[in-house]
Amino acid sequence: MTVLDDWVTAACAELDLDPAGVPVSSVLDVARDVAHQVLRPGAPVTAYLLGVAVGRGADPAEAAARLSALAGSWPVELDGTAPAG
Repeated sequence: MTVLDDWVTAACAELDLDPAGVPVSSVLDVARDVAHQVLRPGAPVTAYLLGVAVGRGADPAEAAARLSALAGSWPVELDGTAPAG
């Protein structure tokens, strides 16, 4: 087990969730995509939004794929800021 596995198991126990149902790699992929293609602070916020969507019944893999695609298409200026307008 890794430290991440241990953390997910402990956090799930604290929140009364089944760790087997946590799509860790999908969440990490979305966080990476947002952090690198949109804005680093957007990663944890997007992970939270993904969790809210899944909690409301969205398919985790589909929601993660949609968010990653959105991040991939996000317009970024050369200085790392979103374009005006």
